[in-house]
Amino acid sequence: MGIDLKKMRQKLSDLHNKGGNGNGVKFWKPSDGENVIRILPSPDGDPFKHFHFHYNVGEKAGFLCSKKNFGDDCPVCDFVSKLYNDGDDESRQLARKLVAKSRFFSPVVVRGEDNEGAKVWGYSKTVYENLLQLVLNPDYGDITDAEAGTDLALVYGKAPGAMFPSTNITARRKTSKISSDDALMKELMETDIDFDKIFEVKTKEEVGAILDKFLLGEDGDNGSDGVVVTEKSGGSSVDDAFKDLLAS
Repeated sequence: MGIDLKKMRQKLSDLHNKGGNGNGVKFWKPSDGENVIRILPSPDGDPFKHFHFHYNVGEKAGFLCSKKNFGDDCPVCDFVSKLYNDGDDESRQLARKLVAKSRFFSPVVVRGEDNEGAKVWGYSKTVYENLLQLVLNPDYGDITDAEAGTDLALVYGKAPGAMFPSTNITARRKTSKISSDDALMKELMETDIDFDKIFEVKTKEEVGAILDKFLLGEDGDNGSDGVVVTEKSGGSSVDDAFKDLLAS
């Protein structure tokens, strides 16, 4: 059997794609200005995947919270609870920094980059709520439908005077097919991104070691410029995260 050129092109794309990971999944982040995407249908009927991550604990891209995602023990969550219960302002400030935060993901095709195939878009709770409202609006309905869905225009960036970027979503008024190219349409429809496998699951011991290293000041890299890019959230969402953590 000869070399599968399609697979070879994918391997090359994975090597060059900074947003990719070891599973060959390509992550996408909107550029400043307008971006047009189409959220792809999901085999389980839910294209909006919800995960919880700990950021600012020395890992550039953050890591999955074992407690919030899987119901297992999480050393960081235990530490956050202790900090919050200490009651002093400095402890609570650090707790707010480390508490597990929500992040949502969807499979998308980026217009203008259609031939690059399906990518994974990560976004905040605010964007997630906007998408749900759009789906539940009878004027739009299933925006992921292959034949009669809707492209989305995202305007991303900082407003004048704003501290953090925002994402504004507008649905195209005309419905459309995912692609007018039958071969590409077939390829996109057959893409099944396994969201349960695209993020590494760390053991309790690994998380404990990361936390210990962070507390000892051995890892000063608290950025989040890796695959999973955290968007700054308002105080209310952080407070909600605390309430969920302390109630669990």
